Amino acid sequence: MPTPLPLEGVKVFDATQGVAGPHSTMLLAQHGAEVTKLEPLDGDWGRTLGKVYGDQCAHSVVFNRGKKSLAMDMKNEAAQKVAFKLASEADVVVESFRPGVMARFGIGYGQVKAANPEVIYLSDTGSGQDGPYTRLPVTDSVIQALSGWMSINRDAAGAPQRIGMIAIDVMTGLYAYQAISSALLRKFRFGKGAYIDCSLMQAAAAFQSAKVMEHYLEGGAPQVLYVPVGTMQTADGYINITAMRERHYVSLCKVLGREDLADDPRYNAREKRIEREAELMPVIREAFLKRTTAEWAEALTGEGVMNAPVSTYSHFLEDGHVKAVESVAWMEHPGMPGALPVTNIPGLAKIGSGGALDLAPHIGEHSREILLREGWTPAEVEELVAAGAVGEMTETTAEAAE
Repeated sequence: MPTPLPLEGVKVFDATQGVAGPHSTMLLAQHGAEVTKLEPLDGDWGRTLGKVYGDQCAHSVVFNRGKKSLAMDMKNEAAQKVAFKLASEADVVVESFRPGVMARFGIGYGQVKAANPEVIYLSDTGSGQDGPYTRLPVTDSVIQALSGWMSINRDAAGAPQRIGMIAIDVMTGLYAYQAISSALLRKFRFGKGAYIDCSLMQAAAAFQSAKVMEHYLEGGAPQVLYVPVGTMQTADGYINITAMRERHYVSLCKVLGREDLADDPRYNAREKRIEREAELMPVIREAFLKRTTAEWAEALTGEGVMNAPVSTYSHFLEDGHVKAVESVAWMEHPGMPGALPVTNIPGLAKIGSGGALDLAPHIGEHSREILLREGWTPAEVEELVAAGAVGEMTETTAEAAE
């Protein structure tokens, strides 16, 4: 008999779009929660983050796996009544609208709490519920700039750069999932609900907490932990190295054929190397240009120096260790081309082959199923659809899913 997932029986009303909110509710679904994804009739805007296949893209497949989609026009009064019933009967409500929007829909925290005092309600916004920035629209890149993230990621000319993925949204989803999970434990133990204010700004700050403190303590001066460390250009690519301990530095010098640097009194201690980084690192970098990445990797590994070739995602997917530990599962997904790589989640069983928790829903794919399950009659569902309050998966989407 399979082991029950920890959140089986937990009902989640997911009124989020994009990445941060959907990531948190996807994790809830993967841990067993029943997640109803509320989205507009034309779908969550996160379905268009990148190349679109029907009504899906890579982001929507990854961050909506295991959910069921209910498409509704929330400007419609009948849809608002449906949403209130579903939200008030849920254990968890997660939303990502601007402050005040959910209340206008009739499903704000106060309104839902009045019907369900033990509800756990998380609001996922850019800058939080209060403060000067609360009404300003933001993106992941905006928060990367605001939070100082870009200041520690500069190009060769010193210009601040964004991370090349939606990093802060993803980490915000992790913090939100953690907060909801803890709140659920408190609810089960003590019968107490919770309101949780979770923002991209605060998640970015929390993730960088040590760097923020270090910056304050050192007056903004960059702090170097080890020398030599960093990404080195080779004869055919790049390799990243870390000479963390004295023995690593001695071994690195041996591999480079520069044993003289190990004994040089200017560099024979960590503090000396940090102090003279500007003169030592050019010598190290020049030495790395003489051999290929593979040659350096073999030699460095043989001497116990931590290293890794700088890989593309294609290289990562083909890596022998990645395959050996089944870090990535390959699965077919309706409406998407061919087998897709889906990374397994730490702490969870390996992804299967197209089961309910593996797949992401199409827009309105489960609208009728959800409403019938929650007590609406077939005639009432037909009326809601006819009135434009509720949408269902279209024929075009259905064909793409086959």
